[in-house]
Amino acid sequence: MTSISLSLLSGGRGVLLGTSHLQSKKIGSFAQVLVGKRGRVVAMAAAHKSEDEWRAILSPDQFRILRQKGTEYPGTGLYDKFYEEGVYSCAGCGTPLYKSTAKFNSGCGWPAFFEGLPGAINRNADPDGMRVEITCAACGGHLGHVFKGEGFRTPTDERHCVNSISLKFTPANAN
Repeated sequence: MTSISLSLLSGGRGVLLGTSHLQSKKIGSFAQVLVGKRGRVVAMAAAHKSEDEWRAILSPDQFRILRQKGTEYPGTGLYDKFYEEGVYSCAGCGTPLYKSTAKFNSGCGWPAFFEGLPGAINRNADPDGMRVEITCAACGGHLGHVFKGEGFRTPTDERHCVNSISLKFTPANAN
């Protein structure tokens, strides 16, 4: 049996998996995605780029936010008050992150979602412990921060406060 070390979707920790019942695929920018018998993604490995490679494919503003953990000014982003049906993907690597059905109007000046797609987003406590950063699980691009317990009437009582420039929208009717 062949084994491979990948990150589990549930927490991003390295794990050694037996691959006798898994199918390997390339999806989005993920270098390798393992799919179980029932078609469920069980693990993935991200492709990595150098800082120079990121600078070559991102605009200066995208680089500042996605790679240097910047923040766009509130109310200035394209997707703050945008409510079309579709999917929001990482502007850096193209990995799907959010469904439009998880988007809501929080009034904060940035796009707000109550949940991401399973395994698409990593959470990392800021060094000061005050906030939790959210990043693309595939490329590590900075998306914004997640806040809990603010009282929004959503299924998760969470607000993913995301920089518009970190996202790319694909309409539901696009093929």
